[in-house]
Amino acid sequence: MKKPTKIGVLTSGGDAPGMNAAIRAVVRSCAYHNLKCIGIYRGLQGLIEGDFQELNARSVKNIINRGGTFLKSARSKEFKTVEGRKKALENLKKENIDALIVIGGDGTFAGASVFIKEFNFPIVGLPGTIDNDINGTDYTIGYDTALNTVVEAIDKIRDTANSHNRLFLVEVMGRDAGDIALNAGIGAGAEEILIPEQNMGRERLLESLSRSKKSGKTSSIVVVSEGDQVGKNIFGLAQYIEENLKEYEVRVTVLGHIQRGGAPSCYDRVLASRLGVGAVDALLNGETNVMIGIVHNKVTSVPFSEAIKGSNEIDKELIRVADIISI
Repeated sequence: MKKPTKIGVLTSGGDAPGMNAAIRAVVRSCAYHNLKCIGIYRGLQGLIEGDFQELNARSVKNIINRGGTFLKSARSKEFKTVEGRKKALENLKKENIDALIVIGGDGTFAGASVFIKEFNFPIVGLPGTIDNDINGTDYTIGYDTALNTVVEAIDKIRDTANSHNRLFLVEVMGRDAGDIALNAGIGAGAEEILIPEQNMGRERLLESLSRSKKSGKTSSIVVVSEGDQVGKNIFGLAQYIEENLKEYEVRVTVLGHIQRGGAPSCYDRVLASRLGVGAVDALLNGETNVMIGIVHNKVTSVPFSEAIKGSNEIDKELIRVADIISI
């Protein structure tokens, strides 16, 4: 692999707070090393359509504090076809781009791996998703901000729960990973936390809620990960609880996409900056087909094949902590 002189950067899949900070770090790292940087708008679809614009250090001023991604993002069915990927390669060659940095989740990395295999094109990835469901990194860009958003929302919901002696079911994002639910649930003092990694079952949930009521609790918060089996139909779960525990009046709040927006936390800004610089360093060192992550607070790289295997195992100690302090 020759040393790159012109690097493209794009964001793909769901947006996450801190993506702009990562783009900024990539662009300014390129400027530091006297490399040209090309922003690719609308993700992989923009790659196919040639939606490119050269960026310099001043192009990314005042974006470190902004949520979302100023390069925009889009899912691309066309990139899943050989014809679509060939169009993307032609556009890269036409623009003389000789390496790519892609910011996204496991779907983005899977597409990048196929592209590398077909065309031997250098690509490095950055984990940008609020779900924290990427293997090979302790944290993904956007996860910390999403946690703080969820905790702030639950704090406000609890005020209403206490005022009316109600049980609130709060659904949070996370797909098949319970990291947001578990950590936000502990941070917000939830009475129960339902996550896909630990199938609690409806009966055990009823027993727990019944104990809470008998112990003197007048209101309760149950945090439900969207991928949990018990809570997949959260409105059906609310109805089931009311039918079996007459003493509870249940309300449901689905936080939805509010978790993906907002200004990134300081942690996400710093993490994104470190990983963005690390991605450019990796390409200059001849690395490709890898994701740049953070493990034990050290920037590291792992093959895409490892990153797309899924999330790291849920922290069993946190589950134990949640059980103890919710008594």
